[in-house]
Amino acid sequence: MKSKTNLLVSLLVAILFVLQSCETDKTFNRVSGETQGTTYNIIYNKNEMLKSKIDSLLHSFDMSLSTYLEGTIITKINKNEDVELDNYFITVFNKSMEISEATDGMFDITVAPLINAYGFGFTEETGVSDTIIDSLLQFVGFDKIKLEIKKIKKTDPRVMIDCNAIAQGYSVDIVADFLDSLDCDNYMIEIGGEITTKGKNEFGEKWKIGIDKPIEGSDVATREIQAIITISDKAMATSGDYRRFKVKDGIKYSHSINPKTGKPSKNNLLSVTILADDCMAADGYATACMIVGLEKAKEIVNNYDGMEAYFVFSNEDGEYEIYFTDGFKEFILE
Repeated sequence: MKSKTNLLVSLLVAILFVLQSCETDKTFNRVSGETQGTTYNIIYNKNEMLKSKIDSLLHSFDMSLSTYLEGTIITKINKNEDVELDNYFITVFNKSMEISEATDGMFDITVAPLINAYGFGFTEETGVSDTIIDSLLQFVGFDKIKLEIKKIKKTDPRVMIDCNAIAQGYSVDIVADFLDSLDCDNYMIEIGGEITTKGKNEFGEKWKIGIDKPIEGSDVATREIQAIITISDKAMATSGDYRRFKVKDGIKYSHSINPKTGKPSKNNLLSVTILADDCMAADGYATACMIVGLEKAKEIVNNYDGMEAYFVFSNEDGEYEIYFTDGFKEFILE
């Protein structure tokens, strides 16, 4: 599964440990690797190397939901091949439908044909025009697909789905479930910038995570930290358009496509960071908030129990401004 985070997301997580005089806990291990077109970094308090098991787990996940691999469940669905769904796909599909309902369809996994047309998806860029967009919109809409006894039913065979806006967050949850099964009390899992945490770090503190400043075109070498937060038993996802965009004929195209208009969203939001109990929800809602803009995003977050948000946006003078929910303040490191 190709990482949307390496290309767009504002969180390239440097785990910021404040080194103090105390000794670190020697039972902690660290593993890292590649998955979904990006990297993963995991720290956990188990004196056992788990890389091979984690790689195997992530591979099985990819074989369900990657649009970039042949023979996966989602690829077969997009080709209208007969395939029985697994639990990974069913879980992501159901959560996607839930978020679609909660956001009036502004989050929509059937937006795949539009994403592909703009060159952000899993096929060759075809280009867009008003006529092409109108044509593609005929088979975009979360009401055009449904789940029936481990099968996907479409109202039109041209309907295609892309779960990359939510699946990466779910892959974090999958690894967390695996570590929970091994009785790990403390861990931090980061896959392509999406994160979940449990307990404390090796210094006995809450996990310290950096949120990037949304500087257009920034990368690992030029990134700046917007804020540092401390979290425990929380998941976090960040979405933004300042890394993943295209410029064609002098026009900038955002990767965040509005499924109602078929066009890249245009609003003053630069990045959205969501805290939630699970990373799948955080990932999906971060994407939705980027599409709807600041004011509607505030409403969405306030309607979700236990969710907090940190928004970076530009004001009328083009200057950065910050808005965060009341509950987010307790996580910000002063």
